[in-house]
Amino acid sequence: MRPVLFVVVAVAIAVSAHAQILAQTLAQTRAPASTPTSSLDGEWRGKSDGGSCNAPLDYVITIANGFVDGSAYDTTAHGPVPNLRKAPPPAPTPGLWQIHGIAKPSGTFSLLSVASVKAADRREGKLTARSDGGGLVITENSGCRRTARLSR
Repeated sequence: MRPVLFVVVAVAIAVSAHAQILAQTLAQTRAPASTPTSSLDGEWRGKSDGGSCNAPLDYVITIANGFVDGSAYDTTAHGPVPNLRKAPPPAPTPGLWQIHGIAKPSGTFSLLSVASVKAADRREGKLTARSDGGGLVITENSGCRRTARLSR
């Protein structure tokens, strides 16, 4: 009985030692996947000038790991108004813009803006962004050609 007990204990010790060595080897070969970060990461806020449309936008943008996600809101945009002259109403201006893109820590980078409008009227624009000191400058490439200066 004693030799069998001795063999069982010896096998248990050998198996646990082998498992520990295997676990250490796997831990060393599997380096944790690091998430790339950007020097521009964080939440950015600011207001643009009115541009040629005289309609400033309030920007709120979040950059996480280089991915840009945010919105711009036109505080001067108005919904439908009563039409007392029975003339065709003016086209509504987009009040909310969704902004997406990939940030580059140095140089300029492109962003895409898409207007939140009803029906089949799809409006989109291209923006150019660049880091300027401790801020972020966003410029519209077409349309109103507004420029916004954002800070954290």
